[in-house]
Parts: sequence; C-alpha cells; structure tokens
Amino acid sequence: MNIRHIIFDLGGVLLNVNYEASIKAFQQLGVKDFDVFFTKAKQGKLFDQLDRGEITPGEFRDAIRQISSLPLADRQIDDAWNAMLMDLPAERIELLEGVKKHYRTFLLSNTNAIHYPIYSEYLKQTFGYHSLSDLFEKEYLSYQIGMRKPDTAPFELVLKENGLDPRETLFIDDTMQHVEGARKAGLNAVWLDLKQMDVSSLFSNDFLLNGKAKELAKNP
Repeated sequence: MNIRHIIFDLGGVLLNVNYEASIKAFQQLGVKDFDVFFTKAKQGKLFDQLDRGEITPGEFRDAIRQISSLPLADRQIDDAWNAMLMDLPAERIELLEGVKKHYRTFLLSNTNAIHYPIYSEYLKQTFGYHSLSDLFEKEYLSYQIGMRKPDTAPFELVLKENGLDPRETLFIDDTMQHVEGARKAGLNAVWLDLKQMDVSSLFSNDFLLNGKAKELAKNP
C-alpha cells in the first residue's frame, strides 16, 4: 500500500465534538425529543439540508421554531446548535503541519454555515490560522459543495478535482458509514474508533503513516 494522499474528516478526528451537548442544550430550551431526530449516527432531513447548503441558516432556525412551537431567538438556536463544538488540541494542529510535509492532505467535512464561523474563529484566535484551508491543500465542506458523506459523490469530487488515484489515497473518519462510503468510492479508509484511539496514533513521530494505520486500512 503506497499512500500519497490523505483526506481527513473534521469533527471527532481533528475537532473534538460532543453531540450530546447540543441535544441537552435544545432540551433545556424546551425542544422536546430533539434526540429523536438528531444523533451522531443519524440525523433528520432538516440537518442534512443544512449540511448540503440546501437551506439557509435562517430557514433552519425557522424550522426549529416550527418543530418546537417555541418563539426561540436566533441566538438561542445558534448557541444550542454550536454547543457540540469543543476544542481542537494543539497536538493535532502540529500533526497536520507535519503530515502535509509528506503527503498531499485534504479536508472533507459534513458541516454547515452556522458551525463554520465558530470553529474558524476559534482556529484564528487560538492558533493564528485564518481558516482550515491553511492547514490543507484544499478543504471540501458539505454545505459549500452541495453534497455530504456517506454518499460516494463527495469522495469522487475530491479525487477528480485533484487528480488523485484512490488506491494511493487514505480517508480517516470516526463514523463508520462515512468510511464505508469512501471504500465504495475505491479509497483506502480507516475507521477511527475514538474509544480506543486518537488520530495521532495512526502516525509515527516523524508524521508518517505507521503500521497500525496501514493494517486498519487493509483489514476493515
């Protein structure tokens, strides 16, 4: 296995995320059964539409108000939705800086126009990077490209636009269905089981993929 390109997921892999925090925040606002239509593993049509940029943040907020039958302010909705966003540890920034010296690196994230400004500002204030694009050759954000994982289309887009051979490309994600989507598109892929490992455990001290990463990609 000769890996020359690496595509990273964002939430969970690089940026720590606590989905339960948003579920709890909405419940505290009085939005009943929020956890029924939103979890890490599965989310309702409304959230998919926001992720693909098919609806605006304003339309998303209006839908939350309609679903909940509550006169929630925009700020209340945004704060609850952003509650899941946590920190991006400095060692992962260092990892990305090191890895890009050896591989062509890309970001492929299911994200939306409400979340993006929050972690972008965090990145700027904490590390001095103006955007995630500074850490990768190119970033692909679902709400900007109009498609989201686990569909094969976003993987195929990254491959085509950058002339990548899928056999030489590794995708890293903490959600199994996304990994399966990447494999359907012909990529090597590693499911990052966050209960057992961190993304840094896939790399050596000199920022090269180690045997563990290659073994996980070879034996899904």
